[in-house]
Amino acid sequence: MTDENASQQEKSEMKSGASQDVDGTVEAIQQVPVEVVEALKSELEEWKAKANEYLDGWQRARADYANYKKRVEREQVQAYQNALAIVIRRFLEVIDDLDLALKNRPQGGDGAGWAEGVELIYRKLSAILEAEGVSIIDTDGQYFDPNLHEAITNEQHPELESGRIIAVLKKGYRLGDRVLRPAQVRVAS
Repeated sequence: MTDENASQQEKSEMKSGASQDVDGTVEAIQQVPVEVVEALKSELEEWKAKANEYLDGWQRARADYANYKKRVEREQVQAYQNALAIVIRRFLEVIDDLDLALKNRPQGGDGAGWAEGVELIYRKLSAILEAEGVSIIDTDGQYFDPNLHEAITNEQHPELESGRIIAVLKKGYRLGDRVLRPAQVRVAS
């Protein structure tokens, strides 16, 4: 017998064996009692239920982790903003002092050159604060707002209606929407 004939004979034996195995399996399945099939179906349903339970638990844990991650990110942003606000509040006092020095600046002589240097420092510091999102609370022609202003005095004013801001004693600042320091104002009554 040649190698080719032997190979073909092996293939045909394998095919016939395969069909015998399939036929044997079908016969074996047909001989399995109904109780065993029902028990296997019941066990399969139990495993499916357990798999769904595990899937639900995993999905809940995944959602909890995503929520935790978002909360931590929010808390980090809040902590950064709180730290930034604390540092900026300290610089506001320096800005107030520089502003006061510039209001009373000498116009001539040696003091004028010094005042220009102070003004340069004031502008640099103001630019840094502005770059961080700090802005001055607007008070021009505004009504008193307790969220933005701190009333130092209430005074009669013949030209302004009650509740209008007469003058600003100390500028107020905000960081984004957050008030760092309310403006200290005199209010018409």
